[in-house]
Amino acid sequence: MKKFIVTGGYGFIGSSFIRKLINNKNVQILNIDNLTYAANKKNLDIKKKNLFFKKIDINNFQKVSKIFKTFSPDYVINFAAESHVDRSIDSPKNFFTTNVMGVFNLLEASREYLNTISHKKRKNFRFLHISTDEVYGDLKKNEKPFSEKSPYKPSSPYAASKASSDHLVKAWFRTFQVPILITNCSNNFGPYQHPEKLIPHVIISAINGKKIPIYGNGKQVRDWIHVDDHVDKIKEILFRGKIGNTYNIGANNQLTNLYLVKKICRYLNKKINIKPKGIKNFLHLITFVSDRPGHDTRYAIDNSKIIKEFKFTKKFNFEEKIKNTINWYLANKKWWQNIINKKKYKLKRIGLKRKV
Repeated sequence: MKKFIVTGGYGFIGSSFIRKLINNKNVQILNIDNLTYAANKKNLDIKKKNLFFKKIDINNFQKVSKIFKTFSPDYVINFAAESHVDRSIDSPKNFFTTNVMGVFNLLEASREYLNTISHKKRKNFRFLHISTDEVYGDLKKNEKPFSEKSPYKPSSPYAASKASSDHLVKAWFRTFQVPILITNCSNNFGPYQHPEKLIPHVIISAINGKKIPIYGNGKQVRDWIHVDDHVDKIKEILFRGKIGNTYNIGANNQLTNLYLVKKICRYLNKKINIKPKGIKNFLHLITFVSDRPGHDTRYAIDNSKIIKEFKFTKKFNFEEKIKNTINWYLANKKWWQNIINKKKYKLKRIGLKRKV
């Protein structure tokens, strides 16, 4: 029986990882989540004897340390993070508290725990830290995609906090021999993503007949990967990755924000005959707004390392998966409506003043 501690398991990517793993009868999973605005228990609306939950803030070292000792994990996968760039501009302190000090506590709890277990169990232990391509900063149009050797040049408070946590993880490997792995992934999409993120935000705004804001000229480029493809690669790296290594995860799927938003609107035009508020075309809802401070123009991932090491051959079908994602949000209005109705959630984005 292998035991997993998953932090942030009620979040978007963490819950996807648990759903992928939970049907294996030879595993036990303890989901640690502080149930912040980004968490949703409906993301894991399943009852399994091998799935457990503890409401714990990773900023509370005593509780984190205690749960390590009582549960005795073989693997720790850290998805817990403040992750929305707009929020990091509004409230940067929260991001450094969770994304840096929270990771520090997890690393220290791991180091403390490793000193209490057998050599065999210590040898098989893994601490996998989930990070982002945003730590690498901005790419110019003709620059090569980010590799694992790219220098860190974070632009936003969010990216800086994640870069800081990556450095902590690497230092705890070098100094204390905590057996770590790091993954830096490109933009994720799929079911159960919080409504403030770009793709669900566009879908929900459109079907509610609200303006769809696009920062600047909309030519910012992102490399989009479906969350299920992301967690498939996380699983491979967790079990087969080389200790101390960083692995970049991407889909070679670079799209401008404007292209993506128009694609969603065109698909919704075909799906929805009777549109809200007398709208004839969802494309007419697109509104260009003042750009976000420090907005990176392009991200792109060079995933040749994981292709070479793990021989990933599965072809990523963006067209199919974006349609499936849109259909999921159309079919699960109750899920996202419950989030929007909460007082602490505001369906907005920074910089909504019209460009002059």
